[in-house]
Amino acid sequence: MAPSRYELTDEQWKQIEGFFPPYTTGRPSKRSNREMFNAMLWIARSGAPWRDLPERYGFWKTAYARFCKWRNDGTLI
Repeated sequence: MAPSRYELTDEQWKQIEGFFPPYTTGRPSKRSNREMFNAMLWIARSGAPWRDLPERYGFWKTAYARFCKWRNDGTLI
């Protein structure tokens, strides 16, 4: 299956997946690191506000919270 617009291919994800820490805050996440990173890419590449994130990525606040966590812990430099 081809990735949607603005999303990473399987090969691209394999190259970077080791840089992302496993999700350990609170209860287990329903969204994978790849889904959350693709959501961030969608925001960055589209220029849209977080609230306009497509539903396929889940609730926008979830993606934004993961973005803030990764920004603050140095995962995203």
